[in-house]
Amino acid sequence: MKYKRSLLFARLACLGVLLGTGLLAVPARAEVFAYVADPHSNSVSVIDTAANKVVATIGGVWYPWGLAVAPDGSRVYVAETTNNTVAVIDTATHKIAGRIAVGLNPVGVATSPCGDFAYVTNVFDNTVSVIDTRSNAVVATIPVGTSPSWLAVTPDGSRVYVADSEDGSASPGSVSVIDTATNRVTATIPAGIHPYAVAISRDGRRAFVTNNLSFSVSVIDTARNVVTDTVRIGGLPDGLAVTPDGTRVYVADTYENAISVVDIPNHKVTQIRGGSGPYGVAIIPDGSRVYVTNSNSSGNSNSVSVIDTASDRIVATIPVGVGPLGIAINPGFRSGQCRNQ
Repeated sequence: MKYKRSLLFARLACLGVLLGTGLLAVPARAEVFAYVADPHSNSVSVIDTAANKVVATIGGVWYPWGLAVAPDGSRVYVAETTNNTVAVIDTATHKIAGRIAVGLNPVGVATSPCGDFAYVTNVFDNTVSVIDTRSNAVVATIPVGTSPSWLAVTPDGSRVYVADSEDGSASPGSVSVIDTATNRVTATIPAGIHPYAVAISRDGRRAFVTNNLSFSVSVIDTARNVVTDTVRIGGLPDGLAVTPDGTRVYVADTYENAISVVDIPNHKVTQIRGGSGPYGVAIIPDGSRVYVTNSNSSGNSNSVSVIDTASDRIVATIPVGVGPLGIAINPGFRSGQCRNQ
């Protein structure tokens, strides 16, 4: 009960900042960096997005897959898939500051808006680990659907949407919705075959889910927790990201070596060709550029493609480590208002 009360107060304090004084309260500007998980070189590449070049490589990370940046940009949480741990990287020193034991085969990582909690999917356990980032300890383990992969937290921090991939079988998968106040699943939403990645619009009204084996994206109304649309796209969609204005979704079409751009208001899909085995997708805070990892072992791989969203063209290709998968970008500001440190 004490834990639940403290969690409730933390959430209320966070909402007071986000919706009241807000993150507009004179945040100090900071550089925007992209962090790339390179599993086959056991490293994380750090990209300065102003120069579009790698400025650091952090070694000794055990087969990293998904990762997330704390809202204040001070830490990166990396799923070490083969080590059943989450590595905590100090962004000031570019060194591993600690490790947190989680479940079996962790893949996806997401942080709460105020950075108090990190959520990690454990594929072989069918669970989500909840990490209190103040103590770097797991404070809850939540049963979800079969083989959870990627996940996303709503902007108000109240819910987590988890893609339950169902082992890639021919039957449809689902999306589990976790209430962060109780750390329990409160809804299960049917999706396509092998749902894989999740992204949520900045206003929190819609969640988007890639369905690997039905070659589509499900659009979820988060107020009702129902699928309102299914958009057909290219082959084997993996990662995706939503523009800040919520009008477009960029989706990695791994088999087609392309990025699908979904125009949400007009239900139109176009493709950007380039890269090899695109996988992870992230957008910088101002929405002007999209960063996509190229994971294949041949062709234009072991790199990150940079897309200009004004022209929807690839404007740069950045070499990184071997077999890059997950990518995460810091929010571009530093603020200590969300929690006491």
